[in-house]
Amino acid sequence: MLNVEKLRVVFYTYRGVIKALNGVKLWLNEEERLAVVGETGCGKSVTALAIMRLIEPPGEIVEGKVEFLGQDLLKLPEEEMERIRGKSVSMIFQEPISALNPVFKVGFQIAEAIAHSQNIPIKDAYQFVPEALTMVGLDWKRTMNLYAHELSGGMAQRVMIAMALAVKPKLLIADEPTSALDVTIQAQILELLDNLVRAGRNAVIFITHDLAVASEFCDRVAVMYAGNVVEVASSEEVFAQPLHPYTMGLIDSIPLVGQRKELKGIPGVVPDLVDPPSGCRFHPRCQKAFDKCKVELPDLIEVSKDHFVACHLYAAGDRDGSAAQS
Repeated sequence: MLNVEKLRVVFYTYRGVIKALNGVKLWLNEEERLAVVGETGCGKSVTALAIMRLIEPPGEIVEGKVEFLGQDLLKLPEEEMERIRGKSVSMIFQEPISALNPVFKVGFQIAEAIAHSQNIPIKDAYQFVPEALTMVGLDWKRTMNLYAHELSGGMAQRVMIAMALAVKPKLLIADEPTSALDVTIQAQILELLDNLVRAGRNAVIFITHDLAVASEFCDRVAVMYAGNVVEVASSEEVFAQPLHPYTMGLIDSIPLVGQRKELKGIPGVVPDLVDPPSGCRFHPRCQKAFDKCKVELPDLIEVSKDHFVACHLYAAGDRDGSAAQS
């Protein structure tokens, strides 16, 4: 359904050019759920916005391909992209209160999305609003007449989900849909989203920094670091047999229930993307780095069936890294 190749995005700032995405590669099959995980600032949200072609100045997509159902979205005229965006591809944005328009009522905003996707007058689209709000467990008579500031965090997120799924998209991009919510509401939203996605048979890109949520909700996981995808595998495989040193560090840093020993972390800090490290961007923090890592960016290769890693420790088919240069 979706194939992203060599996606590069930069932002022009007074400090210099921020090299936000450095050749991102992703792929997604129909009805599949892909989690995109990584630290804050690794490029997860920028990747989603680039797929939707919502990168605006001072940002720019400078290279790459985003092929969706056989069409390269980056080459389409804007009017054609507008027909795809919000219809075939829909997005749940971070911070739902901020994503909703503060001067229009909820009912109007959902009707507007439906009218755009179905190419019908907005007054006709209002008939679908009660079903959309009921679908996400809200009292439609009350909620459709509220403004964004009158919603709780959980209600606002449900409204965003209703808006995104009411247009019946083939691909749903959910950008950290539970990060601003407390744990109880997070569980409710995830269960709701899971049920709705199953019913609608949507493909999903689920962006999160929570590995536990990724493993629970998604079929595959793509791990990002500093603008690069460093590992892609099934949810089970990523946790059972992580290959990239960064993925290992992320998993080792997860605290366990009842743990009394000192928490582990990844040494160093995320690089400044105005002047990122040469070669593999993780090498200054990697305890397994060697000379090649400093000068050459590793390709994302298939080490075992459906398990891909971008690391010089692995040659093609070399699962344990024994082919690494000494």
